[in-house]
Amino acid sequence: MSTTRSILILGRRDPTEAMRVAAGLTIYDHKPRIIFMVPVPETPENTEMAELLEFSDVESQSTVSVGSPLPQIGVKELASAILEADEVINI
Repeated sequence: MSTTRSILILGRRDPTEAMRVAAGLTIYDHKPRIIFMVPVPETPENTEMAELLEFSDVESQSTVSVGSPLPQIGVKELASAILEADEVINI
């Protein structure tokens, strides 16, 4: 018996690994959401992973205000996201 959980992934140090974890959690029928707290390097691997996350309906946002194509999230919204998640993973 599977229980769907909302899992917030904070991409603080390794955004590539954070995307990999978010994609993996969809396999287990969880609802991951990822918030990047550092710029995501533009690499072919990251581009592919971003497309996979988009295809999997994983919500992606960023606290980085300059140069990020993702929707920006502020401090209050970040705090709310952390409180509302069933689990929080820092990567």
